[in-house]
Amino acid sequence: MRITGAILEEVGRPGPYAQSRPITVESLELEGPGPSELLVRMEAAGVCHSDLSVVNADRPRPVPMLLGHEAAGIVEAVGEDVVDVPVGQRVVMTFLPRCERCENCAAGGQLPCTPGSQANNDGTLLSGARRLSRNGEAVHHHLGVSGFSTYVVADRATVVPVGKDVPPAVAAVLGCAVLTGGGALINAAEPAAEQSVMIVGLGGVGMAALLTALAEGCQRVIGVDMSEDKLAMARAMGAHEVYTPQEVEEKEIRAHHAIECAGNPRAFETAFSATRPGGRTVTTGLPNPSATATISPLTITSEARTIIGSYLGSSVPSRDIPHYEQLWREGRLPVEKLITSRIRLEDINQAMDDLAAGRAVRQVIEFEEQGD
Repeated sequence: MRITGAILEEVGRPGPYAQSRPITVESLELEGPGPSELLVRMEAAGVCHSDLSVVNADRPRPVPMLLGHEAAGIVEAVGEDVVDVPVGQRVVMTFLPRCERCENCAAGGQLPCTPGSQANNDGTLLSGARRLSRNGEAVHHHLGVSGFSTYVVADRATVVPVGKDVPPAVAAVLGCAVLTGGGALINAAEPAAEQSVMIVGLGGVGMAALLTALAEGCQRVIGVDMSEDKLAMARAMGAHEVYTPQEVEEKEIRAHHAIECAGNPRAFETAFSATRPGGRTVTTGLPNPSATATISPLTITSEARTIIGSYLGSSVPSRDIPHYEQLWREGRLPVEKLITSRIRLEDINQAMDDLAAGRAVRQVIEFEEQGD
């Protein structure tokens, strides 16, 4: 079938992207689903820093690649082996499929699936197949989703059903920002209710971690960012305290647990230095592979500190997304507050500029029902 999608043509092209236009929006071909796959009509897709990291070459991927990994839509067709997701079901897309057979999958979310990670690196679906092409040339999948398109084919392991009462934009954000930020809090930091939590870096993932901390009843939730606008947004969302990194250092602000969500080594250093003795520093960011940070090994030992890397929020999506869905349904996790703008697919290059400049928390592409 013919679809419309946002294809990254070249990694590392300089910004502003609205001028250099590394991403083109055009027509391409999508094969039907294989035995373990589903055809999903996209309703909404979030623009995440992990998309920008591919564009700016922090996380190099094969090109041409159809971008987008935080998305939600309606199932239109299923392969013969898919027996538990009906046509018409709304699903959340998740960017790391889990085979549930490898040693890493047995770790309960602490480690990414080995075959799933390999497929993501190769730009394929979990089966190793590519279902996208343009004029006879293969187009790579982005993290098994490629959600910046009118339709996608994804493996059953990539999708999680949600209720029709969950709006498409909310459902999309559950699949990455909330799964990653919320999971870093619940699965990695694991704070007791009376303990304090600091969130360093208030983009989509950081704000989701902050909202989740409030939803889970943490008594002292601290937001940290260089942007005064984001600090104001965090305060409006209910953060008990907000600071710039400089203020954290000058005032010696400390928390039982600190979660770094910026993908920046300086942010990691801030989070580590602000973690109290006996506490946990959780890092979710994905900086450039060459980036380094400086910390004191003596501090780790003498203060009984723990540093935890949390990929995708140390989550098992099929287990965790229903929890966040229920928190949203109860009014305790107002995911809508993360969405700072709703845009068209054609605005994707400008959206990358806005993300790079720190002007957005979550921009969500909304799709009209279309396609062949």
